[in-house]
Amino acid sequence: MDWQQLFQMQKKLDHYIVAQHHLENEYVFDKKVLALLVEVGELANETRCFKYWSVKPPSEKQVIAEEYVDGIHFILSLGLELGVEDFHHTTESIGDADVTDQFHQAFSEITALKQQPTINQYQQVFTTYLKLGESLGFTPTDIQKAYADKNKINFERQDTGY
Repeated sequence: MDWQQLFQMQKKLDHYIVAQHHLENEYVFDKKVLALLVEVGELANETRCFKYWSVKPPSEKQVIAEEYVDGIHFILSLGLELGVEDFHHTTESIGDADVTDQFHQAFSEITALKQQPTINQYQQVFTTYLKLGESLGFTPTDIQKAYADKNKINFERQDTGY
């Protein structure tokens, strides 16, 4: 996966959003952390992995992918805030990891990043989120394509007063 390319795409989007909303002097790291937590919650809602009381199936894979890459957008943006512009992830098998447990782990790591905004903790967030994506059945190619598609939509939304 060429994460450097996605970081560059995110950097352009972040700069565009800052200019559009006149945020040059705003500290938005904490808002991005909260936004990421919300996006992870929306992702969990689409997977329905925790809804033991319901027989309704998860959303379609495309909907889940779009929610998943919303999280990738904020993870990349947080990395840029910390001075990170590339990421190297070694794939380790997650086996039969429970998806609900992986969501708990993602929430925990993101909350820890709020408390300790370090590159090491950021890497923990990114790695945990990629493992979650793997458990949801996403390949690096799926992620890259879904990210590029959503990045384009995010630019369009900025142009239309989203």
